[in-house]
Amino acid sequence: MKESGVTLLELLVTLTIVMILASVALPLSRVSAKRSHEIELRQHVRVLRAAIDTFKMEWNRDGDLLIGPLCVKNKLTCKDVASVYGYPKSLDMLLGIKLTSEEATVRGTTIRRYLRSLPLDPMTGKADWQLRCYKDAPNTSSWCGDDVYDVMTMSQDTALDGTKYRDW
Repeated sequence: MKESGVTLLELLVTLTIVMILASVALPLSRVSAKRSHEIELRQHVRVLRAAIDTFKMEWNRDGDLLIGPLCVKNKLTCKDVASVYGYPKSLDMLLGIKLTSEEATVRGTTIRRYLRSLPLDPMTGKADWQLRCYKDAPNTSSWCGDDVYDVMTMSQDTALDGTKYRDW
């Protein structure tokens, strides 16, 4: 009578093949996860920079000269929310600005929003973006506090392409 089953040698060969396949798949899944975080970071930085640019167009100033259309219509608010260069004084300004002009009450829109919420930095998991002022040097690591000209991640890590996330 012949018994069916697997020998110890067959079991070891199968286990070795499974371990080799697992050791190949694990690094690929890590790279894939890192790549998806990088894509998300690029999207969030683009959204933040687009909001800053739109704010600048609408609330533009050059010192005391009011240039942007919302700045001209909401003179008192303009000096509170926009720096002398026309950039928002903080990221919170992008979440909502109370309009004071007559047009705002006629249209029924008393708040101008550029973002619904601040996106999380996928590299740090928090909404703690490194900010840069208009007058700061491009490679600065500290924020002057006057306005928000640019945003970047706080992460010091290197991307898959060899660049630093902060340089994006």
